[in-house]
Amino acid sequence: MFFAPTLLSLGRLRARLWLLCGSSDMHVHLESRQAGNYYNQGEIRKRELEESCAVLGIPPSNVAVIDHRDLPDDPAVEWDTQLLSTFVLKHIETNNINLVVTFDAGGVSGHANHISLYVALRNLHSEGKLPEGCRVLILESVNLLRKYISALDVPISCLLSQDVLFILTKEESEQAKRAMRCHRSQLLWFRHIYMVFSRYMVINSLRLL
Repeated sequence: MFFAPTLLSLGRLRARLWLLCGSSDMHVHLESRQAGNYYNQGEIRKRELEESCAVLGIPPSNVAVIDHRDLPDDPAVEWDTQLLSTFVLKHIETNNINLVVTFDAGGVSGHANHISLYVALRNLHSEGKLPEGCRVLILESVNLLRKYISALDVPISCLLSQDVLFILTKEESEQAKRAMRCHRSQLLWFRHIYMVFSRYMVINSLRLL
């Protein structure tokens, strides 16, 4: 839903990609997007997540899911920062990751789980616990108008200050939509509208933490 422009652009640059999903219940982190047991469909969504990642260039062997009862997929639940930080740091160190991509303080949609991921990375960064040379990019949250004007937000994004800007081609945007369609259990009517109008299907503007 949110990180396809970053993933496809990094793949175009021949970067090796991993994805860490924050909950088997579940929602995503580290080179992106989504799943959930908020509607008690955890196993189904794990499979859909792997299918979606494959479309975005991430093999199943590079997709990891945290399965912990204290990290539920719930838009109203803030995850424990220390617990989440431990999982994230282990994943970074195990895979020798040198660039982490996650949400900013707004979580794009205000989802508490998204914001918890940002808080965990911010703490690891500020406490100097990340491996040497590991950088963190956070995805910019924009206002509601900009969020739903799709490619019309390109000139606005180009004019505004950010550290990294990824913009998909028409073909890549269709690839992003194919990846999202893999999440069949989550494709409610409003997500079909989201795929057409959301700038996050085309544009990612990011800042270094």
